[in-house]
Amino acid sequence: MFFLVRHAESIENATKYTGFYENPRPWTGPAAHALSRDVVGLTPRGFRQCLWLRQALADLTGPDPVVRTSQYRRAIDTAALALPGLPYEVTALLDEQNYGAATYMTKQELHATYPEGAEDRQTRKHLWTPPGDGGESLTGGVLQRATAFVDSLRTASAADVVAVTHHTAILALRAVLERQPVTELVDEAREHKMPNAAVLVYEQADGVFHARGTTQPDC
Repeated sequence: MFFLVRHAESIENATKYTGFYENPRPWTGPAAHALSRDVVGLTPRGFRQCLWLRQALADLTGPDPVVRTSQYRRAIDTAALALPGLPYEVTALLDEQNYGAATYMTKQELHATYPEGAEDRQTRKHLWTPPGDGGESLTGGVLQRATAFVDSLRTASAADVVAVTHHTAILALRAVLERQPVTELVDEAREHKMPNAAVLVYEQADGVFHARGTTQPDC
């Protein structure tokens, strides 16, 4: 079985429009990306969600599941708190989409600074490639990483695997696991984004993954 977990609520999630997305943004692109990756941790609500995850995953998984997490602190903290005592492997394949120079830019500032990408950002989000070093589109770098991660699951041992990752990475992973177009999943997310700490459950049979349900916290 494979369990796909969105990290618990982070400070960025809770204060998105009051703290991190100031206009004008107080950081350069590289500094903003480092802040997002290395500094942003969980809120008190996020800690409560981890306690809920601890019980939920204990009920769902077999003993000693294999744990994978992105390189971002909020995902690592979620894995460590929800699965205490279990070793985890950090992998860039599960990282959030790299927004490059646009990390933490408001849409207003982004469109004013990089007008050439405004239309893609507004109407073709899956194709939009953030400007600057490391910027990757959902259908480019993120989907490629998701494909590589799912391929690794197909050749893994029979042990249950828990992967802790991020909203945009989950869209790409779902596209691969469920064999759905990314565009449909992006449209779905506009109406209903996967909640923090929610768990998607998949069963693998002959190299094909089948969705077996969703569990989400009540906190």
